[in-house]
Amino acid sequence: MKKIVIIGSVAAGTSVAAKARRNDENVEITVYDKDTHISYSVCGIPYFIGGEVEEVDELTPRDAKWFKDRFNIDIHTQHEVLNIDKENKTISVKNLMTGEIFDQAYDELVLSTGSRPKELPQLDSKDYKNAFQVKNINDAKAIHQYIKANHVEKIAIIGGGFIGLEMLEQLAKYQTTIIQRSTFMSNLDPDMSYMIEEYLQKKANVITGETIEHVVGADSIEQLVLQSGTRIDADMVILAVGVQPNTSLAEKIGVKIGITGAIQVNQYLETNIPHVYAIGDVTESFSIVSGQPLYRPLGSTANKMGRIVGDRLTGGDLEHKGILGTGIVRVFDMTIAQTGLTEKDANQLNMKVDVIHNIKPNQPEYMKGKEMVIKAIIDKETSRIVGAQIVGYEGVDKRIDVLVTAITFGAKIEDLFHLDLAYAPTFSTTKDPIIYTGMIGHNIQRGRNIITPKALTERAAQEDIHVIDVRSPKQYEVNHVKDAVNVPLKNLRDYAEEVDKDQTIVTYCNKGTTGNAAQNVLINLGFENVYNLSGGNKNYQRYVNSIDKRRK
Repeated sequence: MKKIVIIGSVAAGTSVAAKARRNDENVEITVYDKDTHISYSVCGIPYFIGGEVEEVDELTPRDAKWFKDRFNIDIHTQHEVLNIDKENKTISVKNLMTGEIFDQAYDELVLSTGSRPKELPQLDSKDYKNAFQVKNINDAKAIHQYIKANHVEKIAIIGGGFIGLEMLEQLAKYQTTIIQRSTFMSNLDPDMSYMIEEYLQKKANVITGETIEHVVGADSIEQLVLQSGTRIDADMVILAVGVQPNTSLAEKIGVKIGITGAIQVNQYLETNIPHVYAIGDVTESFSIVSGQPLYRPLGSTANKMGRIVGDRLTGGDLEHKGILGTGIVRVFDMTIAQTGLTEKDANQLNMKVDVIHNIKPNQPEYMKGKEMVIKAIIDKETSRIVGAQIVGYEGVDKRIDVLVTAITFGAKIEDLFHLDLAYAPTFSTTKDPIIYTGMIGHNIQRGRNIITPKALTERAAQEDIHVIDVRSPKQYEVNHVKDAVNVPLKNLRDYAEEVDKDQTIVTYCNKGTTGNAAQNVLINLGFENVYNLSGGNKNYQRYVNSIDKRRK
């Protein structure tokens, strides 16, 4: 009987086991994990700590007995795999409850050893009673119990990624400080990330561009001292500075590690060692868009990888087709989502791109719609969408998933206009933000070029650009693009008679639509080098503010 042995039993490992058993009753499936819980929802931990999930057991709906009864799979918790003998195809296992060490033979071995939280050199959570990581069920229990047993008022969160933002939301009833050394959500471009920072200023003490210099306190942290000298009082500290793959066991037997630091695999999730597979958070994937290695440890990818390997080990033909690195997070009533390449990624790949900022509400104004900003990255040569980021409120999840699907199947930007998306005022505007993004893309294809605030600022420092603000004088007086002249749209045709048609011209309004109308007027009057400012003055002012803050 074929022996399938799996090391690790959270999302990926249990998915291998379940799929293999569904395909074949005549294989022996054994799983080992050094933790006490299996198949739990790491992503749900912040919501238990914050009280949205009432009981921690809701995050662990299945145990080893459930898998044994349902699938005839043997899962052994509190069993640590110490070594792998790849020549004899055995593993050495230690029972952490008894201390017994024994060997287990395998025909096929699956590494699903996951990842571990990163520590800071100046702050190791294991050294302090009130410093915690957010990685497993025991972490969740420890945080919950500490808050319950101690007089916690001030909480410092270090890290502004998924976990950091989720913990900030869930611990909002305390005096919270969030510290991020760069911009929030590293998978976003800085201009989109700054929107999160603006929003969070109203919710917590937000500190960006800072790192921890040292800690004050013996066995408990009393203060965090930042490089600037700022001191943050803390009754509790949450470390959320990212994770790194658990590759040590794999490296002992010569498994190849990729450039991301995770295990390198092929499309069948095979390592370079025969009969050894790797899946989940310990494994790197690759980008559907660029083909480059990509490490994005998410439960959705882990489950997918597990199913693929479980299928292949029992005669199936599934293979891994890459990922876009899609992510989404809710923080209070704001939603942030991204997929595919960022503008920064595209630049690093020397890809020529158009960048669209589309600011539109998710519903009509009469339904109290709230604005979302869609940033789309377009390959100039092919017109294909290669990436997107959205910051908004309701309906962001729907729009990012449409864009994920479009990118996955190689859609061009103008194809978005032709999508027959669901419409009713309770769900969307008549021209959905996705449709509108496609319209902007189509305009670009027919010569209605756009320019981002970043590109305008850089070019204006090097060349003479005539910037025309087509809003009302009242709007212009509040704020405007540097060196812009105010010419309301209704006056533009007369004004155009005085303007040199060989000049580079940039038109803009508040968000982009009227700026495009002005661009059309000028192009139709014979002007050849006319750009519309992407996202209008609203996007420009946000960009300028973000640059000013970084300089400070």
